[in-house]
Amino acid sequence: MKRFAFKMYLKPGCEKEYARRHAAIWPELKQMIKDSGVSNYSIFWDKETNILFAVQKNSGEGGSQDLGSTEIVQKWWAYMSDIMESNPDNSPVSVALPELFYME
Repeated sequence: MKRFAFKMYLKPGCEKEYARRHAAIWPELKQMIKDSGVSNYSIFWDKETNILFAVQKNSGEGGSQDLGSTEIVQKWWAYMSDIMESNPDNSPVSVALPELFYME
């Protein structure tokens, strides 16, 4: 099982809306993410910087950020683009984070 971590950028004042949308994540999107091998997926918010920190485990080759070629992920990205810093294709601006320490 591989672990992936990355950061994304939330627009100021959008934390409640971000949490609301994720509390109601589309079931078909959630299932597709699980089917791709992603598990133990958490997103944390640093309120001082509005940086979102995501960590997940994956039994496959990539993580959830590698599913952008699917229609449902593209729709989700478009849905979220008004509250997050996004690229021209609506994908969230994200930066992979290398692991420097891990303890079980």
